[in-house]
Order: sequence, then C-alpha cells, then structure tokens
Amino acid sequence: MVWRGSLLVIQALVALTSAAGGFALMFGPSIGSLGITPQPEYLEGSPFDSYLLPGLILLVVVGGTHLVAWLLLLRRQRWADAASAVAGCGILVWIFVQMVVIPFSVLQAVYFGIGLLELVLVLLLQGILDPPRAARPAR
Repeated sequence: MVWRGSLLVIQALVALTSAAGGFALMFGPSIGSLGITPQPEYLEGSPFDSYLLPGLILLVVVGGTHLVAWLLLLRRQRWADAASAVAGCGILVWIFVQMVVIPFSVLQAVYFGIGLLELVLVLLLQGILDPPRAARPAR
C-alpha cells in the first residue's frame, strides 16, 4: 500500500536525520560545528547551557521513536500505527519547542510538515481519512 510505503520512507528519513542532528548538536562544538550547530547565544534564557542535552533528546527521543516505529511498521507489528503516531507527535513537539527557543529556520517548517504528514498517513492507514466508497452496481 502506498500509505505504508510512504510512512516507512518518512520514518527512515527522520530517524537518520535526527541521529545526525543529535550527534552534531552533542559533539559539534568539540569537533568544529561545520555550520550545523546553532549559535550558543540561542540558548540564553533557556534551561540549557549547551546543546549536549538537546542533542541527546533529538537522538534518543525523536530519532529513537522513529526507528522503533519504522521497525514495527516494517514488520507489520500490532503497535506500528500507535508507535507511528507517537513518533509523529514527538517531532511536532520537538519542532514547536525549537521554534520557541531558537530563531525560525526553513528546516523547522519542513520537519513540522513532515510530522503532520506522518499523522495523516497513520489516519489513512487506519481508514479514518479514507472516505467510504460508493457501492458499485452489480453487473
């Protein structure tokens, strides 16, 4: 089914990019940020004094939930749709909090849209957004 395949691709993408982003946040300052790590000034007024904990949250919570959801969906496990919904909500929360703490970035809008798309795909997989089909006349 196209919805399942699309969701698998999105989950893999988010899991991989969350892992890369998490490692960049955690270790970027020590290896030279390569322009990926946000400026330290963005953390002023936040509960964080470095990007270590946000990077760990991005890696484990956002990336980890997407990896688990991907594995469950790939194996057609019972809890795959629920895990996918949790992962989709998780990235929406992550992006929302990020937008409160650091200045707007186009990537924030892209990943927020991806999170919404994940939730729509879960609803489609559940048949919730699938309109009832009109009865076809017998031939």
